[in-house]
Amino acid sequence: MEDFNILIGILRLLAGVGIFLTGCDIMSSNLEAASSDKLKRLLSKVSNNKIVGVLIGAVATIAIQSSSATTVMTIGFVNARIISLQQAATIIFGAEIGTTITGQLVALGMLGSSEINMDVIFSALAGLGVFVTMFSKHDNIKLVGNIMTGLGLLFAGLDMMSGAMSGFAQYPQLKEFIAVLDSSFLLIIIGAILTAIIQSSSAMTSISITMVAAGLINISQGIYLTLGANIGTCLTGMLAAAKADGVNAKRTSLIQLLFNIGGVVLVYLSDLLLSLFSGGEITYGALFSNMFPGLPHTQLAMFHTVFNIASVVIVLPFTGRLVALAKRLIDDRPADNSAERFFYVNESMISTPSIAVEQIRQEIVNMSNIAIQNFNISVDMIKTLNFDREEDFVKNEKELNFLNENLVDLVLKIVQSGKVNKKDLNYLSSTYTAVSDLESIGDYAENIARYARDMADNDSSFSAKLLAEMEAMRQLINGLYLLVLDSYKDGKKKPSRDIKKFEANINALSGHMVNTYVERLNQNELTGISGTGYLKFYNDTERIGDHLINLIDKDYILSH
Repeated sequence: MEDFNILIGILRLLAGVGIFLTGCDIMSSNLEAASSDKLKRLLSKVSNNKIVGVLIGAVATIAIQSSSATTVMTIGFVNARIISLQQAATIIFGAEIGTTITGQLVALGMLGSSEINMDVIFSALAGLGVFVTMFSKHDNIKLVGNIMTGLGLLFAGLDMMSGAMSGFAQYPQLKEFIAVLDSSFLLIIIGAILTAIIQSSSAMTSISITMVAAGLINISQGIYLTLGANIGTCLTGMLAAAKADGVNAKRTSLIQLLFNIGGVVLVYLSDLLLSLFSGGEITYGALFSNMFPGLPHTQLAMFHTVFNIASVVIVLPFTGRLVALAKRLIDDRPADNSAERFFYVNESMISTPSIAVEQIRQEIVNMSNIAIQNFNISVDMIKTLNFDREEDFVKNEKELNFLNENLVDLVLKIVQSGKVNKKDLNYLSSTYTAVSDLESIGDYAENIARYARDMADNDSSFSAKLLAEMEAMRQLINGLYLLVLDSYKDGKKKPSRDIKKFEANINALSGHMVNTYVERLNQNELTGISGTGYLKFYNDTERIGDHLINLIDKDYILSH
């Protein structure tokens, strides 16, 4: 019967952990969706002031209740060159402070009388949140309902874990077995491994708090499990950095690992020294037990907060040296430019759509730069019949094909994550046509390059007058591109009225070239080969202009 009760307790513990993690995920994703725009603006405004960076990292993590999400966002910003490596380091430091709020919430939920704990009251938010979501027609109110549901599930899972831990504490044999795990180093390893498995230091810290509160482990054991969680949480950042192409993304992940390991080593050694010189009477566990007598859950939560804040205070003045160390350990290797790749986004960002969406925009802007570059190379080819940059052209065309084939798939994965707010979802739906339009621009540039090769093979060329007209068309396309790009980059800015003027001028010039085609043939300005290239050049450039305009709001343009 005793074995059966232990089995039931284990199943209840697993259920509690599952509900807790589900609550964390629901709350985090909806908090992120609700604050995505503000969060992006907040993280992008990091100054060179270290304290400001720490505050922004802490606020961002508190807002979305996930230091891992903040870390992945930061790596994304570094990879996109929006912030420097030193700025990223300070945000990471702040995230370590912000993540302690979850432990404080858990400790708060355990307050109360023996009849009813606060976590029971907070658990009711799950049901209330579901009703709010079911009966509301407004997206913002539904987000609030989902956040309430997530918070309620978090405490419902906590209540189940706490009950299971209390049940385990009734078995002396089990307590004796756990008591054997008195090796601080072993507990750190266990905490790190478990955190790496469940991908949440907040969850591991919360589990440790419930174990301490139930009397299953003592405060010192809880402290070392929590220290291990600080190391285990680095895995998320390491995975995100591994998928990023930028060397600074990997350095950011390394800075987090060095910072967390350094803090753990400092506490580990200082605790050993305190115990050694006091004959075992003074340890961190004893200190926090005396500061918060009778409140084991608060003791561990407060240790976690004090430890992370103290680590940041100690390391912050040496941020520059830590960054320099990361640069030495991961040097600037020459980038492999031979293979096609993403420049700003990677799959690790799917878990943080608010950042992934902005990186997708950057990727499309970069794709447009590649497409227009190939257009200009192709115009140079057909005007000069010089093919020195043909290798660059082919490389760009391969990159455009890669982005066309893979960027849409990545967008689909972001949408399927279910964490995208309505505004970002509207933008992502437009990326399918944007990528297709840019690929088409590349194809038309390829056509022009092929006409140039045909003319060179047949010793055909254009007169100076025709070359001047072709250059005028090129300038119109480039001018239109700059206006379109300005609107696309902003995302909110209305397209310039000048866009319609450029479109009209492109159409007029193309029409003029077509209408005078026969006349020019009669005047021997064009031959059969050059005439074909001439007509197709203007047809393709006009279509390139159309595809550029497709990138932005067509209805706005047509209404002005």
